[in-house]
Amino acid sequence: MTGSRFVLALAAALLTTPMAAPALAQDYPARPVKIIVPFGAGGPADVTARQLGNILQENFGQPFVVENRTGAGGVIGTVEAAKSLPDGYTLLMMSNTQTANESLLSPAQRKYELMRDLAPIAPANYSDLVIVVHPSVQAKTLAEFVALAKSQPGKLNYASSGQGTPYHMAGELFKAMAGIDLVHVPYRNSGEARSGVIGGQVQMMIDAVPAMAPNVNEKQVLALATTGKKRSTVMPDVPTADAAGVPGYEATIWLGLMAPTGTPKPIIDKLNVAVNAAIKRPDIVKLWTGQGAVPMSMTPEEFDKFLRGDIVKWADVVKKFADKPQ
Repeated sequence: MTGSRFVLALAAALLTTPMAAPALAQDYPARPVKIIVPFGAGGPADVTARQLGNILQENFGQPFVVENRTGAGGVIGTVEAAKSLPDGYTLLMMSNTQTANESLLSPAQRKYELMRDLAPIAPANYSDLVIVVHPSVQAKTLAEFVALAKSQPGKLNYASSGQGTPYHMAGELFKAMAGIDLVHVPYRNSGEARSGVIGGQVQMMIDAVPAMAPNVNEKQVLALATTGKKRSTVMPDVPTADAAGVPGYEATIWLGLMAPTGTPKPIIDKLNVAVNAAIKRPDIVKLWTGQGAVPMSMTPEEFDKFLRGDIVKWADVVKKFADKPQ
């Protein structure tokens, strides 16, 4: 065991002793808390982390500071969080990117195991996605876009915020279920991917409704379909993909908080209670509903079960679809 790992292990052992943990949790937080967002600024994870961070700061009287650590499809920031001291002062705002990466990337590529190296705290919310195209694309409906793609296999591109992100996985699932061949163009983050489709460098993107709605409203892109079970309250005039030509298609992005494994359980529980209270605040419910995001409330144990189920779900998608040549 290296010196740094020994120190972390020793610190974790001391923090989680029966006598130390309750006292530590009672005083927690005694200094600023860092929330690592492994995605770019302005995306759903970043916005949600800042909204929750502001409320937690109000409740606890200590800053909850968001730090964007982007790159490698969320891997860089996730590794940093996983290797941090398990004392409750470093948290991770994660998404289904991390559960998909468990099967999409090898252990050597991601350098961590989600359920071994990180502990679930609480989910935050989920959002439907929206399938958009640049206005120059000769398709005004989802069915027309599918027909166009079938007539030009491998000629149309779709953007994502990186390998393994929810937008990439949603794109691969869409390709498979629609029976079309699109070329995946991964960007460094969702903001750059969004700019790519708005600028016409790529023809299509599947993005979170809250993030893409302003661009749809400004007619910078054309919304063909949303990806939930029912129409989005933010885009009520846009049909679901299921109704618009790809039966059974459904995809979402969800967000949640985790901490390094070994973080004392009383601190995990304290944060869980605080997050669950935050997402039930009328102002947050109204804000998120207006943006197309739905609050998710779970205990740490329920979130653990949810994460493990999502890992299995995406492993099946990766096995069937994502290993096909781009």
